[in-house]
Amino acid sequence: MNVWQSARVAVRALRVNKLRSALTMLGIIIGVGAVIAMVGVGAGAQARVAEQIGSLGSNLIILKSGSVTTSGVRLGGETQSTITEDDAAAIPREIPAVQVAAPWVRGKAQIVSGNLNWATAIHGVTEEYLEARDWLLVAGRAIGPEDVDAATKVALLGQTTTLNLFGDADPLGQIIRIQKVPFTVIGLLDWKGQSSHGTDQDDVILIPLSTAKKKVLGKSQASPRAVSTIYIKIRPGEDMTGAEAQISTLLRQRHRLQPYQEDDFSLRNLSDVLETQEQSAQVMTYLLAAIASVSLLVGGIGIMNIMLVSVTERTREIGLRMAVGARGLDILVQFLVEAITLSVIGGVVGIAVGLGGSHAIAYFADWRTLVAPEAVAVAFGFAAAIGIFFGFYPARKAALLDPIEALRYE
Repeated sequence: MNVWQSARVAVRALRVNKLRSALTMLGIIIGVGAVIAMVGVGAGAQARVAEQIGSLGSNLIILKSGSVTTSGVRLGGETQSTITEDDAAAIPREIPAVQVAAPWVRGKAQIVSGNLNWATAIHGVTEEYLEARDWLLVAGRAIGPEDVDAATKVALLGQTTTLNLFGDADPLGQIIRIQKVPFTVIGLLDWKGQSSHGTDQDDVILIPLSTAKKKVLGKSQASPRAVSTIYIKIRPGEDMTGAEAQISTLLRQRHRLQPYQEDDFSLRNLSDVLETQEQSAQVMTYLLAAIASVSLLVGGIGIMNIMLVSVTERTREIGLRMAVGARGLDILVQFLVEAITLSVIGGVVGIAVGLGGSHAIAYFADWRTLVAPEAVAVAFGFAAAIGIFFGFYPARKAALLDPIEALRYE
């Protein structure tokens, strides 16, 4: 008897007990579906982390003021502005790996447009800021060097701010008031989404750095050139870690720090942050897949149990087939095919359940899921392997039965 004939006999035997076969496949269906859905949830989490980090800008290093020591008292990070616009100008000039360095200050204010108002973040920036952050405009023009030099009263609006101040109306050329100072809207920023901290990056207004210091946010009397942060974009293909070390060395020289003194600044390499968070998300994916795989093992044990019962019930049939010339190999193949058939059918249905579950999670829980073809293939292959592994013992037991004893079995 060839494999095809064995498969036909196996399918016919499974159809005799449809309910039992369906219940046996249930464990495989749940297992495959759970693996696909959980891997999809984990992959979605990884993609979401990558998108949030990427929304800050690619190849980005963030430079902030660090802690300082005054009269033996150590102050916390960013308690004193220790980085300046001059540092931002020196970094790309002295370090070839740096593409741009964009100084940045931040504040918050109430914005008035006609009879509407909205409290939002005010960012003072230079012309390099959009390039450093990989931020595009959907309308208008960007802030130019002439705006920074002349401290012009112009503004770029984020999408959330535009929606709350103008609704569906065109904001270009409109006048808004920031701290009672009139500004002309010259551009509309593209959607940016949430940051890695969960803040809305589109709820923002960008104005020239000099304007922010002189007319809106104010500037430090002790250090008029001080800024809150410098966004440093590294050229594609350059070593981020090496560039970070060069920036640190340059800043220590510029700030005249002695070897025994700590840095008065902090550097944050977003590539390292992305790698760490992706590794965490990947571990979560493996953990979810491992938990879901337990269902597959339970389903495999169910298959072995049912196949052992089937061997017992069909002992006389096995003896009769052996008496008319069937070999032990034929019996082994028949029962093994039955077990594999249960696993394969359960795997196919489980794939449908897993894909449906992934879409349901994305829809009802508002959680992004990504189901890769590789995950589906692995889950299905695992299901088939379960059938072979747990079906072999009952099949071998059937093949080793003595024909005479089998015919005498009641």
